[in-house]
Amino acid sequence: MAERYDRAVTIYSPDGHLLQVEYAQEAVRRGSTVVGLCTNNAIVLVVEKRSVGDLQEARMVRKIFMLDDHVMMTFAGLTADARILVSRAQVESQSHRLNFEKPVSVEYITRFMAQLKQNYTQSNGRRPFGVSCLVGGFNEDGTPHLFQTEPSGIFYEWRASTTGRSGQPVRDFMEKHADEILASADEPAAIKHIVRSLMTVSSLNHSQMDVAVLKYKQPLRMIDPKSLGDLVRTVRSELEAEAEANRKKT
Repeated sequence: MAERYDRAVTIYSPDGHLLQVEYAQEAVRRGSTVVGLCTNNAIVLVVEKRSVGDLQEARMVRKIFMLDDHVMMTFAGLTADARILVSRAQVESQSHRLNFEKPVSVEYITRFMAQLKQNYTQSNGRRPFGVSCLVGGFNEDGTPHLFQTEPSGIFYEWRASTTGRSGQPVRDFMEKHADEILASADEPAAIKHIVRSLMTVSSLNHSQMDVAVLKYKQPLRMIDPKSLGDLVRTVRSELEAEAEANRKKT
């Protein structure tokens, strides 16, 4: 019976669902895992990176974008849809600068993207964006913020969040260790916690993830592969030691 109600995004099913929006959410759940953490002085994003072919330019396979000098974004879902959102958000950020002579706030640009997504759930001839975005950055006063938007157009602010194919188990891990993760006082500890969160539910190595750090009035910094490789080996050793200790207890 579902096919009777999913032919247009404007049709509700009898139980009150917009099936096209739910299909877009399923595209997000099948996308690469992304994790974000907001500390007192930095925003850290970790993304699961697909393997790059030997003949492919690695620089073209990226999932972390700057919307303005002080705001960055990553996503889970359809890359083509995300590219449109990024372009529209970048234009809006520059237009706001030109008109108001000040940068956008993180909530403003997140609200703009959420409104754009929501508009695509109310018109015939369109389909919802199959993308969930993590948007992090700093306001003019230097306060960090991390938001997440969904295909339906809703958005929330988080201290730490995740989405994508492993989003639920990663979220469960972060909630279980919330006090420890949110108490991260420095950048290395924050990066380690967020990488550990992702590695706990997957067997990714350093070549399969990108880590980005944004600080107030500083350019975006990608963690270099060598440092990331050392960190991944350290975390993996700790996880193996914990697993061995748990086996001995039992």
